[in-house]
Parts: sequence; structure tokens; C-alpha cells
Amino acid sequence: ARALLGVRIDEPSPLPLGRTTGWLNRLWLMLKDPVGWRTALYDFIRLPWGILTFAVTLTSLFVLWPVLPFIARGLANVDRAMVRGLLSPSDELERRIAELESDRGVVVDTAAADLRRIERDLHDGAQARLVNLAMGLGLAKEKLLEDPDSAATMVEEAHGEVKLALQELRDLARGIHPAVLTDRGLDAALSSVASRCTVPVKVTADLTARPAEAIEGIAYFTVSELLQNISKHSGARSASVDVWRSDDRLLIQVWDDGRGGASLDRGTGMRGLAERLGAVDGLFVVESPEGGPTTVTAELPWRDRPAGSGSSGKGTPRKG
Repeated sequence: ARALLGVRIDEPSPLPLGRTTGWLNRLWLMLKDPVGWRTALYDFIRLPWGILTFAVTLTSLFVLWPVLPFIARGLANVDRAMVRGLLSPSDELERRIAELESDRGVVVDTAAADLRRIERDLHDGAQARLVNLAMGLGLAKEKLLEDPDSAATMVEEAHGEVKLALQELRDLARGIHPAVLTDRGLDAALSSVASRCTVPVKVTADLTARPAEAIEGIAYFTVSELLQNISKHSGARSASVDVWRSDDRLLIQVWDDGRGGASLDRGTGMRGLAERLGAVDGLFVVESPEGGPTTVTAELPWRDRPAGSGSSGKGTPRKG
């Protein structure tokens, strides 16, 4: 087709046979491949079509030779249409591949941004305090014999710096992955983050089991960022967080009675959340008319947690 008809058809994506175990699974993967079936149909049609075009062209060479170029061009156009229609890759498959490639880029960019944030927080916060602590203890050591009172004051100040550094490290660790989420699950972790919100928040988590750690972490940080937005921008008097499972999806709904007007187009926070959820085949919907209320619904794929990696339990309503 490329050499004789000038038609450029993209190569179809190869089937993931290497990631499939068992010959029956490989056979089923090939049998349900739409590109393969369309190729088989093209091969089936091509033989009688080739015989027909040869006969028409040979006859026209002797009988209709003045219009033979037009006949040959028409037959070639039919050939091009068959090639484009039957040998092109599946549009849906290629669209899905493009989406996955885009999602992978979002995940990589998000991970790089998180690493830069952690590095910046360590450099500007705990690291700077520890450097000051080391300098203070060094000065206190020098004055220990000459001026014990000043040395004692310096040691006391250093003790205060240690407490602040430890608090900053705890806050940083909570921002990476809170211990309460690992130990007690999503219900307790959301109740904990709700208690730090400046608006009273009612948390209801109706889960009979814990999802996979990655999904649980995304759900936690999604709610955490939404509650931060409520504290900073909403002007709300009350809010609620509901988490439940529906079939193979984990659903989250965050509501507040604030001023509304939230949108994916205003600022990067909401858009960043939507991109993060989209990277794992999730959905993110914002309903926030001017004047409120605001309802944000997030949907994540449910993935079961491996056995022995965490406890399960049904959540109960809590007031934060």
C-alpha cells in the first residue's frame, strides 16, 4: 500500500502477549483483537477483488483503452479505501493508549513535583534548624567551662530547636504518608485531617474493607486538599465528607455550604486533583454554583488490598 498506492497506515500496537500467561489466554487475546479480524477480512476480500480488477483492467486495455487511466485510478481508490478501512489500527485502542501515555506523564510529573517539595521542605525547614542546633551546641560546648550560665541558656535554646525540628519532621512525614492512615485506615485518617479543618466537618466512611494502599493514599490526599481549600477559600460554616464503595469503585463526596464558585479552571489545585485521579482511571466532578453550596465528587477504581497488609472495618460517623 505504501509503495504502490501511496497510503501511509500506522502500525497497530502489538498485543501484550509477553505479559499474558498460558496459551489459552494468549489465544483469547488474539481472538478478541479487532485489528486481527479486520486484517483477516481484508485478506479474504483481496483475492476475489484482485481477480476482478485484473479482469477489468485487461478487458479495458483492448476495449476501453481511451478511459483506462480513469478506470485504473477508480480501482486504485477502492484499494486505498479498503486499506484505510480494514488495516488501520483500532481508533478506540489507539485512543486508550494515548490516554495511558498521557496519564503516565502526569504521574511522573506529580512524583517529581512531590520530590522537589519534600527536598525544599527539608532544606528550608528541618535541615536549617538542625544546622542552627549544631552551631548552638558547639558554642555552648566552648563556653561550658568559662560561662556555665550562658552555656546552660544555649543548651535550653537548643532543646527548643530540637522540639521544633521534630515537629517539622512529623508534619513532613504526615504530608508524605500519615502514620494513622497506615495503622488505622481511611476512616481514622480522614477524621484526623477533618479535626484540623477550621470548619466543623462530619466524616462518614462506610467501608467494610480497606482498598489498596495506593488508592487509599490518593483518597486521603484528595480529601485533605479539598478540606484545606474549604478552610482557606470557602467561607463555609459546615462541611461533610462521605466515603463509600459501589461495586468496583471507591466514591468520595466532599460538601460545604460556603460561597461556591469553585472551578477546575480557577487555579491549579482543583485541576491538579483532577489530573491525579485521571491518571488512575478516576473521575473528578465539581458542582459549585455562585453562592454555594459546593459538592465535589471523586471516583477511584477499587483495588483489593493484598492479604495481611492491613485490617478492615466498617466506618462510623464522626464529628471533626
